[in-house]
Amino acid sequence: MTDQAPAPESDIPGKPTSASRTTLSHIMTHNDTNLLGTVHGGVIMKLVDDAAGAVAGRHSGGPAVTASMDEMAFLEPVRVGDLVHVKAQVNWTGRTSMEVGVRVLAERWNESTPAQQVGTAYLVFAAVDADGKPRRVPPVLPETERDERRCQEAQIRRTHRLARRRAILELRERRAAKGLDD
Repeated sequence: MTDQAPAPESDIPGKPTSASRTTLSHIMTHNDTNLLGTVHGGVIMKLVDDAAGAVAGRHSGGPAVTASMDEMAFLEPVRVGDLVHVKAQVNWTGRTSMEVGVRVLAERWNESTPAQQVGTAYLVFAAVDADGKPRRVPPVLPETERDERRCQEAQIRRTHRLARRRAILELRERRAAKGLDD
């Protein structure tokens, strides 16, 4: 590490949304099932985290770690024999973090029917250097109206995440001040 001050944000060129967008596909097998015989939600969550991590690393140009996952919604069950497609892209970037949006689609591996959306998730990744310290990320450059909408929605989610965190910390401080430290 150098003792130089970080460069202004404008010194890092932005990257278009399409530069890091990716799709991870996987056929679900009996090894992926839960006690109900459908694919375990944790299997889907791992695929989501894998795809989002690849996107975050590609966008930031290096290692990025999962900071949080929120709004993981399972819309339909996934079955053995489904071909699952996990589509991910960077929606928003801050100084050292980025939100990655993920859509999960499933289709029967042996049919030519359209894939059905079965889940969605939003993850926040922090870019880190070799020492695990936060590092700057390039701004994301939305390319379409849909990308722009996703960026605006990500900013709303960020505002809500920060407000929720502040409210919880304030509650804990009030409880501690009353001697209700649990």
